Amino acid sequence: MPWARCWARKPIENPGPPKRMNREAAFPFLESIPMIEQFGLYVILTDPAAGYETCARAAVDEGIRYLQLRMKNQPCNTVLVMAEKIRAITLDTPTRFIMNDDVEIAAAVDADGVHLGQNDLPLDAAKTQWPLPGKYFGLSTHSLEQARAAWALEPDYIGVGPVFPTPTKAIPDPVLGLENLAAIVRQSPVTSVAIGGIDERNLPLVLEKGAVNFSAVRAVGGSTEPARAMRRLMDIWRAFSQER
Repeated sequence: MPWARCWARKPIENPGPPKRMNREAAFPFLESIPMIEQFGLYVILTDPAAGYETCARAAVDEGIRYLQLRMKNQPCNTVLVMAEKIRAITLDTPTRFIMNDDVEIAAAVDADGVHLGQNDLPLDAAKTQWPLPGKYFGLSTHSLEQARAAWALEPDYIGVGPVFPTPTKAIPDPVLGLENLAAIVRQSPVTSVAIGGIDERNLPLVLEKGAVNFSAVRAVGGSTEPARAMRRLMDIWRAFSQER
């Protein structure tokens, strides 16, 4: 496994997070509350029908803020090679490349961040292992209790779901449902991303519950026209956002 080659690479300069207004100076009571991002679609690539690279280019072209590479049960070399390709596609674009599960591969390719599940490396350990500034750390949550525990760890965002039944995991987590989703996003002091079984048909229901960000794994990955699928989902999100 070519870790030495990866770690010997010259680090890619990372511009860090976008500049943000000094809201703490204007509103002192917000000092301890992180900024809630509203970006709409968070793309997760899991064996996409159109191919990983095609979907990654589509995400960049459509201005998607977050793009996650999730390759379960694949050899490390295979994941590493694809991660390098996705990094090259997203480099110097507004699209943040997030690596699923593996902080070592994320660091090796200088991804923009890593997303961790409940059974992965603990968030504080991941931050210690990868202490570079400007990196994003996400954490999956499947209940209000897990969400509350996650907030205390100060991730940059949390995934919340599955909202609806979904076959994207070999051992699926219990369905959260719309009301539990609403309870979490309403209380969350950090950016939250609704996930699990979301598509064009039920996305309005998710947005009506207060979610402002979402992932639609099958709706995008199952399409042979990923750019069109992303655009349609973002059109629904934009239309709903304008009505709020």
